[in-house]
Amino acid sequence: MALGVSYNGSAYDGWQSQPSGRTVQDHLDRALSRFVAQTSIRTLCAGRTDAGVHGLMQVVHFDSPVVRPDSAWVRGTNSFLPADIAVQWARQVPPGFHARASARVRRYAYVLLESPVRPSVDAARVGWVFRPLHLDAMQAAAAYLMGEHDFTSFRASQCQAHTPVKDLRRIDITRRGAYWRFEFEANAFLHHMIRNIMGCLIAVGTGSKPPSWMADVLQARSRDVAAPTFSPDGLYFLGPLYDPSLDLPTRTPAFDWLP
Repeated sequence: MALGVSYNGSAYDGWQSQPSGRTVQDHLDRALSRFVAQTSIRTLCAGRTDAGVHGLMQVVHFDSPVVRPDSAWVRGTNSFLPADIAVQWARQVPPGFHARASARVRRYAYVLLESPVRPSVDAARVGWVFRPLHLDAMQAAAAYLMGEHDFTSFRASQCQAHTPVKDLRRIDITRRGAYWRFEFEANAFLHHMIRNIMGCLIAVGTGSKPPSWMADVLQARSRDVAAPTFSPDGLYFLGPLYDPSLDLPTRTPAFDWLP
């Protein structure tokens, strides 16, 4: 069984289950187990998210001892979940489906407020920069990252990925009013990779560094040369993409809400 799950990550210690029990996975697994009412359910996700990071369409899979209609999985599981976590859809999937291994692409967005004043109503849901940003400079810097590279300079020290080589296929930067939206698409991402890239893009966008500095950071293959890791507040996991033959949803209603 596969589910699409959305969540506001502000109150949680990330996705992955921890002894504290204060993670999104802990809440989802408990809700599923209560809904099934027969056995303990353990989910596997498409991409783990850090504390404070949000999910618009996390995808999970699990084995179930019972058969229920897709709509029942959605309504039933949601009845046991807190208000800031919700199952968006449920689908039966082939036995060989794996939420992580079957994903062809993973997508993230970072939403950033450019304002002299810090966020209030949207606190913890957007990142913040108080200096003006320059689009052309950030786009020029982002171009150096496109394609398959060794992204060691943007990798957290605790990253457990087998290789730092990833294929970054898309970075789109747009602005609506005071809000910037950065979209990233790759075959996979390293731990803190997007937040570290964001720190560098903002350094370029504010004029602290030239666009060509991004190429120097990439080629150095050293975390020490890059900008500090940026805040998790505005980071959203947009979800994975799978083979079209699986006919799994690619969007949820929250995609239209995100600035």
